[in-house]
Amino acid sequence: MAVPNIRHFVSLLLAFGGAALVLQPAMALAGPAAETVVEAPAGTVEGVTENGIASFKGIPYAAPPTGDLRWQPPVEPARWDGVRDASEFGPACYQPTVPGAANSIYHEELGPMSEDCLSLNIWAPEHASNAPVLVWIHGGALVSGASSFDMYDGSRLARQGVVVVSINYRLGALGFLAHPGLSAESPQGISGNYGLMDQIAALRWIESNISAFGGNPQNVTIAGESAGALSVMWLMTAPPARGLFDKAIMQSAYMISSPALKEAEHGHVSAEAMGTWLQEQLDAPDLAAMREMAPGELVNRAARAGYLIWSTVDGKLIPNQIAETFDRGEQAPVPVLAGFNSGEIRSLRRLLPPAPATSSGYEAKIREAYGDLAEVFLALYPADTIDESMLAATRDALYGWTAERLARKQTLLGQDGFLYLFDHGYPEADKAGLHAFHASEIPYVFGTIHETAPNWPKIPRNAQERALSDAMLQYWATFARDGQPRAHGQPDWPAYGAQAAFMVFDETPQTGTRLMGTRYALNEAVVCRRRAAGDQPWHWDVGIASPPLPPRAEGCQ
Repeated sequence: MAVPNIRHFVSLLLAFGGAALVLQPAMALAGPAAETVVEAPAGTVEGVTENGIASFKGIPYAAPPTGDLRWQPPVEPARWDGVRDASEFGPACYQPTVPGAANSIYHEELGPMSEDCLSLNIWAPEHASNAPVLVWIHGGALVSGASSFDMYDGSRLARQGVVVVSINYRLGALGFLAHPGLSAESPQGISGNYGLMDQIAALRWIESNISAFGGNPQNVTIAGESAGALSVMWLMTAPPARGLFDKAIMQSAYMISSPALKEAEHGHVSAEAMGTWLQEQLDAPDLAAMREMAPGELVNRAARAGYLIWSTVDGKLIPNQIAETFDRGEQAPVPVLAGFNSGEIRSLRRLLPPAPATSSGYEAKIREAYGDLAEVFLALYPADTIDESMLAATRDALYGWTAERLARKQTLLGQDGFLYLFDHGYPEADKAGLHAFHASEIPYVFGTIHETAPNWPKIPRNAQERALSDAMLQYWATFARDGQPRAHGQPDWPAYGAQAAFMVFDETPQTGTRLMGTRYALNEAVVCRRRAAGDQPWHWDVGIASPPLPPRAEGCQ
């Protein structure tokens, strides 16, 4: 089987989601730590309370998916006896060792890895009761990452009156393998999407247990960045997740196409065929042999073979392509907050093909690929600024179009959509050519601007950066509380509505209208034509990397 082009995808292995809100600066407070015991339906846990915030880490929400449970839906763990120590994070889920990863700005030490990784962490205001809950799903291209990263510490958000939960979920081949043998084992006749099933299991655990920690199970917001935001979109389309959350936040989501379980569609081979191919690459005679492989060996060999990690449109957990579900208005009818960063691709340059040597070469390729839409494309992404045009075109196709589409589609459902652009830079990032790079908004949202990864461009320790972070975490916290993002002393964030309103985060928050404009219309037309033709994917095949677009179809521009 021919494997889809992975050159662009590889870069995503290195990248990556009653208590009153106090609306105050999220400054750190000095104070002694104390042990805190909570008795929940799942069992009794002992965490730590410090500076008014109780934290509980490494709580299992599913049984270890090892042995015969590898590539099976998550199983609810038995209630444990005694008091469980919840002072340390659980192990990260297995992920490949990527050459050169330690040099990435996103690299952070994982600590131990294990298949027994399905755990979650909780930060709650001391004495919280019926507080809103925000569930964070980490990014990492569905291949890497962990809930234990310093940048995801929920203490400062919790200080705003929110119970914050972060989760681990199965990654890579262990989390998303589809295979005809696995489908045959399933009562539903499906396979793949085990990492998504893990996320749903975590939400069910939260529904049953979070009130013991002061959270309101009827006021849950799911949030994530990059692959975490992609996961949030899937959860919005997954029937088993319906009713487990009440609002959704998607930071740098990308509404790409996914393979179908059994058929080749939209330029993807079937997910089962990819699984069979991987079995051959692993020299495994059957599924039993694959289940006996050491997890580290399996994920590393899969990555080296070029195994692509996707969700699978299986007709059950994921009924249709995300774009189709949102067009039908069949997604979860909840308020959403969605946005993207102006410099998304500056830290993901491997998503870009080699640039043409001349502007005439660039223009010729665009005309060849985009046909009757070429003039519009060249007006938006001109040939006289090839590098900036390529960065902007890929950003808009992956992240900008998705963010505005989410706001538009929820508005059509009668739900509020809140759209943003993060356009904030600071000296060390801008000097490195990384103005508002992919994921750079995360530490501002969590208030962890000085707890980033070792290679992360250092954020200045000054009042201006802290003020922007305070504003963003307040907007996010109030959205989690009641679906209306607000921040003390800052502009009211208008819903997208008829004016296509949005918020831009630069030096300070400011409102605007018509963020994407013609750029949205162009990308909507491109995806519409590809969907109608049925033989082209839509992801990072943008600009000079685009195949010739299909002709205009009924209902498409």
